[in-house]
Amino acid sequence: MNRAYTVNELRQALERVPRYPLAHLPTPLEPLRRVSQSAGGPTIWIKRDDCTGLVFGGNKARHNEYLMGAALARGADVFVWGATVQSNNCRQTAAACAKAGIDCELYLSKANSAGKIEVQGNLLLDHLVGAKVTLVDAVIGPELDALMAARANELRQAGRHPFEWRRDVVTPLAAIGYVPCVLEIVEQCRQNGVEPSAIYLSSAGSTGAGVALAAKALGLKCAVRCIAPMTWPWDTATDMAQTATAAARLLGLPITLERSDISLIEDYIAPKYGVPGPDCFAAMNLLARQEAILLDPIYTGKAMAGLLDHVRRGMFQSDEHVVFIHTGGTPVLFAMRDQLGLQV
Repeated sequence: MNRAYTVNELRQALERVPRYPLAHLPTPLEPLRRVSQSAGGPTIWIKRDDCTGLVFGGNKARHNEYLMGAALARGADVFVWGATVQSNNCRQTAAACAKAGIDCELYLSKANSAGKIEVQGNLLLDHLVGAKVTLVDAVIGPELDALMAARANELRQAGRHPFEWRRDVVTPLAAIGYVPCVLEIVEQCRQNGVEPSAIYLSSAGSTGAGVALAAKALGLKCAVRCIAPMTWPWDTATDMAQTATAAARLLGLPITLERSDISLIEDYIAPKYGVPGPDCFAAMNLLARQEAILLDPIYTGKAMAGLLDHVRRGMFQSDEHVVFIHTGGTPVLFAMRDQLGLQV
């Protein structure tokens, strides 16, 4: 049976894992007073992980502290990474490499890109921080993974020491990055004299796995609800539980998470991954115009739409408190002008 750990015990466990400081921590925890009032429900607090620094901030700054720590401990001198053309992950990984003095090679899939690819948004930032960017037709998944693995082997044969994208290695390390975030939330809530009923975030992977791990390790009573931005070709909740368990082992903690420990909500993905719908736009406009906080149309906008829908459905009382983790992603706004449908 898993026992509850203290905040200090978890901090000591984190010290066992190599870490390269990158993020501006702790990030603020702020009440969304106007949004909470207009929604007519609990007080919503926002954990500003869009303020982590590292080229426009976001959740990958926390991930990269442990990925970079592992890479440097292994003597890596180049990252081989990849995802979509407007990947937040790649943007912050490239920035982390620049800060640590490691080369970065990005393989960005244009498979689902429509029309001409403009160097803007995250792609512009990839170039600005000095990453070597290669646009490829390979689809994200086994096809792109194979391409990156082949490039990593070429680099090894040339005498380099690559740290490459390997899902089994990367996801548990990235999940560890969100254990400190939960510790910050716990301490900040205590300072404000509140006890949250739930924590919401956009995740179908490492970030949510790390939050769930920390919540279970601390024995938190509040629910952790992950609003999925996409579906994967596997059982996502089971995969997240396995990632969290693997992260616990890296921390030296005998904690096992089961599928039932993961609250994964896939009701707010529509129309599809990467395409915002009316509820997402409404949430983005609400936060921008009432709190001057920007959400992105792929991840946080949909997650906030899910939280606001839960509030309107009466899932919380007005005297409760809910924490929303803002995982960043705002640079993509500058590459989605047409999709945002603004009348200017």
